[in-house]
Amino acid sequence: MGIIAMLGWASAAEVTEGAKAPAFEARDQHGALVRLADFQGKAAVVLYFYPKDDTPGCTAQACSLRDGFAAIQAAGAVILGVSADTSQSHKAFAEKFHLPFSLLADPDKRIIGAYGVKMPLLGFAKRVTFLIDRQGIVRKIIRDTRTKDHDQQVLALLKGIS
Repeated sequence: MGIIAMLGWASAAEVTEGAKAPAFEARDQHGALVRLADFQGKAAVVLYFYPKDDTPGCTAQACSLRDGFAAIQAAGAVILGVSADTSQSHKAFAEKFHLPFSLLADPDKRIIGAYGVKMPLLGFAKRVTFLIDRQGIVRKIIRDTRTKDHDQQVLALLKGIS
């Protein structure tokens, strides 16, 4: 194993547009088990990764998605947030900001690793959003997240994929 991999700088194979989305399952802030497969054939998935609950950028992003929640649902999609925080942390964050969507706990960073969004050294998730169609294919990846109007970024791209 090279020094780069040992230091945690090497990420998993990067997920690309047009590829099958890596399968996952995790508990949300209510303790419910959520699987990507649950939405196959039913809804597109807005899978957004963020570094940490209740920090300024992450709060702005979550509140933007909260504010655009009805429009995103109307476009045929569900929103799933993922960070390395615990279900308890997610519960407090979701309650504080009235977030109507699932926040998935990934403390062992399995999902973060599978999607190749792990920050070097720290291990937090990078701020990246994957738009996954009803067949489980990644259609769009947003790497240049605008936290204050992320809902508008997502909606503009969702129209073409649901």
